Amino acid sequence: MVRVRHAQYAGAAAVVIADDKCICSYRECTNANGSDDGCERSAPILANDGSGGDISIPTMLMFKHDADAIKKEMIDFNQNVQLQMGWTLPQADDRVECEMWTTPSEPVSKGFQKSWKYVVPKFEDHINFTPRQYIYDGGAASCLSSKGENMCYSLCTNNGRYCAVDPDGDLNEGISGADVVNESLRRICIWERYGKDDGIGAEYWAYINEFLDICDTPESFASLDCIKDVFKRAKVDISLIDSCMSDSGGTIGNKDNTLLDIELKAQVESNVIFLPTIFVNGVALGGSMSTNNVMNAICAGFLDGTAPEICDKCSGCLDKAECVKNDGACSGSSSSGDNGGGISKRNFGFTLLTMCSMFGVIAYTHWKKTKEDMRDEVRGILSEYMPLEGGDNENGQSIMNFAKVASHPTSN
Repeated sequence: MVRVRHAQYAGAAAVVIADDKCICSYRECTNANGSDDGCERSAPILANDGSGGDISIPTMLMFKHDADAIKKEMIDFNQNVQLQMGWTLPQADDRVECEMWTTPSEPVSKGFQKSWKYVVPKFEDHINFTPRQYIYDGGAASCLSSKGENMCYSLCTNNGRYCAVDPDGDLNEGISGADVVNESLRRICIWERYGKDDGIGAEYWAYINEFLDICDTPESFASLDCIKDVFKRAKVDISLIDSCMSDSGGTIGNKDNTLLDIELKAQVESNVIFLPTIFVNGVALGGSMSTNNVMNAICAGFLDGTAPEICDKCSGCLDKAECVKNDGACSGSSSSGDNGGGISKRNFGFTLLTMCSMFGVIAYTHWKKTKEDMRDEVRGILSEYMPLEGGDNENGQSIMNFAKVASHPTSN
C-alpha cells in the first residue's frame, strides 16, 4: 500500500508490481530460473490491507516469469513497453450475493452481527448473505504430522487437520483454538440447516445474538449447558445440529470433516487476507465493519429499479440499523444526507430556502439604500449648478436677481 500510495502521489495512473519469486507449481518459471529454491507454494495476493482507503489508481501483480520477459524487452531494445490492464466488474442485478468471513472469537464484527439480525430479513429474497467461518489448514501449518498426529495440541482438532488461533494466548486456560474450531463447525451446521435455502437464516442470526449475550466469555464459550440454552432461546433444534456436526466428520479423531474442508477451499478461492472481511458481489468491502457501510454497499449492488424498499427508506439515515428497527423511519438524531452523514434532505432544503431569503432581503436593502444615496448625491450636484427660486443671500439680495445683474452689468 505504501509504494502504491507514493506512486499515486507522484502522478502515476496505475501500478504494476513484479513478483521476485517463482510459484513452485509454475514449471516454466522455475525451469527458467534454474532452481526451485526459494519458490512460493501459493500465488501471492495483492489486496487492500485495510489502509488503502485513499488509493484510487488500479494496481496489479505480475508473475516473475512474465515480468522478466518485459524487463528483458526494455533492456535489450532500450524502449518503453506498453501494457494493457483489464479487469471485470460485478454485474448488477436484482439479487446481491454477500459473504462474510469471520471467526467466533474475532471481536471486530460482533456489533455488526448483532445488528444484522434485524437488517437481513428486510432484504427478503433480494439478498443471499452467507456467513463463512475462517479456519486454518493444519496440514499447511505443519500441525498435522506425517503420522497423522496433532503437533499443535489445543490449537487444532481432528489430529491437527483444522486449527484456530488461541484467542487469549494461553494454551492451558481459557478459550482454546480447538474450541473456536468446534464453534465454527456448529455455526456452519446452523447455517446449513436454517439459512442456506433462503439466504437469510433468521434462526442463525438469533443464535449469534443469544450466544454473544450469554456465552461469549472464557468460562461459557465452550460450555455445552450454555450452548443448549442458546439453542432453546434461538429456537434451533439441537438434534439437527448435533447430527450435522457428526455426519460431516466431527472434530474428534483422525479423520477429515467435509464441511470444514469446504470452508478451507472457499477461503482460498475468495482470497481472504484479513478478518473480518465482507464480499459484496465478489468484491471485498473496504472501510469499517458497520451496518451503514454494508447496507450502502449492498444497496449499490442492485440494478437500477430493483433495490428493495429498505434501501430507499434508509438511504438518508445516519444510523441505518436504527432506521431498520423503526421500519424505515429515521430517528430524530439520525437524519443524514445521501452520503450517510450531514443533515436530511428536508433540513437541507429548508436551510437553503432560508439562506436564499436572507440574501434576498439583504440584496434588496442594499439596492434601496444605494438608490437613496445616489438620489441624494444627484440632488447635491444639481443644487450647486442650478439657481434656487426665491433664495436670498446673506445681504438680503435675491440670488436670481444677482445672477441677472452678473449677466448684464450696467456702466456708471
